[in-house]
Amino acid sequence: MMAVPRPRYLEKLVAKQHNGRVKIITGIRRCGKSFLLSTLYRRHLLESGVPNDHIIEVALDQRKHEHLRNPEALHAHVMDQVKPGQPYYVFIDEIQLSYRVKRQEVDENRVAPEDRDLLYTTFYDVLNDLASHEGLDVYVTGSNSKMLSSDIVTTFRDRGSEIRLWPLSFAEYLSCANAEKTDAWARYLVYGGMPTAALEPDVQEREAYLKSLFDTVYRSDIIERYDIANAFVLDQLTRELASAIGSLTNPTKLANTLNTVAHADTTGKTVKRYLDALTDAFVFRKAERFDVKGKRYFDYPMKFYATDVGLRNALLNFRQVEETHLMENVIFNELCMRGYSVDVGAVRISQTVDGKRRDALHEIDFVVNRGSQKAYIQSAFSIEAESKRAQEVTPLLKSGDFFRKFVVTNGSQQPWTDDAGITYVGVIPFLLDESILA
Repeated sequence: MMAVPRPRYLEKLVAKQHNGRVKIITGIRRCGKSFLLSTLYRRHLLESGVPNDHIIEVALDQRKHEHLRNPEALHAHVMDQVKPGQPYYVFIDEIQLSYRVKRQEVDENRVAPEDRDLLYTTFYDVLNDLASHEGLDVYVTGSNSKMLSSDIVTTFRDRGSEIRLWPLSFAEYLSCANAEKTDAWARYLVYGGMPTAALEPDVQEREAYLKSLFDTVYRSDIIERYDIANAFVLDQLTRELASAIGSLTNPTKLANTLNTVAHADTTGKTVKRYLDALTDAFVFRKAERFDVKGKRYFDYPMKFYATDVGLRNALLNFRQVEETHLMENVIFNELCMRGYSVDVGAVRISQTVDGKRRDALHEIDFVVNRGSQKAYIQSAFSIEAESKRAQEVTPLLKSGDFFRKFVVTNGSQQPWTDDAGITYVGVIPFLLDESILA
């Protein structure tokens, strides 16, 4: 099976070399974290002249390294290989398999009940200590609930530096798809970018793999971390989010839907907690709603997008492959991969209906920001009908500012700009050419 180069993430790792922090590679399970570190980055270091024995690699899921799951043994193993005054690279894979051990030197009777955690040495303590040693450059990956947390960086007490890894982008997928752009795009909308699925030539094997991922991988992690009491509600919520990607919603609305359709007997409070679990595990990502003119966020509603459209389709047994919503989802993911903050825009527009003045909120699919850059983007599968074009363009024209405005349509249309300053572009060039939005 061929290796997919992932230059975006490799460049991030190179840029963070020897920055004094633990580099924490996070992301949905099976998206290629271990491969990025142990194959791609390791190859880069060797090609850059780093001696092989200056790369200390520990895979805690391997039998030969089981004893290193003891954090104190792990610390000793690394330090025994380090010579003073020389740079070393430490790779620790599946760090969540490390367990905590009791500190023998601490008198338990002298520790207050609320400080009992201080009685134990954990992998956090070990990694923070290793990162403090001059010349040691530390990198970790993890794959279960302990390392899927979106707040994992804070646990390292400002010594953590996160690299968020996504499934393959369309550009990465195209590099290994052995297909023309339009054919590759059609397949990508259905099967997404999870590396194993993307590289699997057999369709049945590909679908079976994607169908198994949630039940065998993500579901157990989420239930473990959040002590989920009602797996049925979690399952129904997951499928409801998958079915309604890109739709405005809120916990109360979702709870009502689950109670009506699935007789789930749940509450908005429970749904809110389960939503946090699903986003914390990177299965879905939330987009908040932003008032473009009022410059403020709404508490509700918001949208949820699947981290991988192939996984989303598999959750629904490949029965709801709607190109319009999937294209919007892919664009959202691409913008996040590029490092933009992405919100759902709302523009309040006054209209006269039957002689009465009324205000209505019109939607801009994505308000994107990165540094000083800001742009508005509409995802529109087709704008051939004049009514559809007007629907997409009106909120852009009424935004009241001069930031760049885009309408992304299906296909390979090269970018062109109308007299109102709105740029129209096909989704394929938009995904493949980052300079269009830069």
